[in-house]
Amino acid sequence: MAKESIKARERKRAKMVARYAEKRAALKEIVRTGEPEEVEKAVIALQKLPKNSNPIRMHNRCQLTGRPKGYMRQFGISRINFREMALSGLIPGVKKSSW
Repeated sequence: MAKESIKARERKRAKMVARYAEKRAALKEIVRTGEPEEVEKAVIALQKLPKNSNPIRMHNRCQLTGRPKGYMRQFGISRINFREMALSGLIPGVKKSSW
């Protein structure tokens, strides 16, 4: 189980990523297709954005426990919770193999 402070940090980062997503996308478009002077200004503006507004700093965590490792993106949970839920029949269509 992850600490509550770590979960709160991830929620805060998610809000910040959402808040700056449009601005970051617009600046990146200028960097890709702009004139050299515009590109320079856009790069400086990108550098002035908060570091935690970059989506690369987000970490996938299990929805149930907050576990960062063994995350299954398709289900949004960790492998351990997936296995427990599959064994109890909560995930339809999953057959027990040899685990």
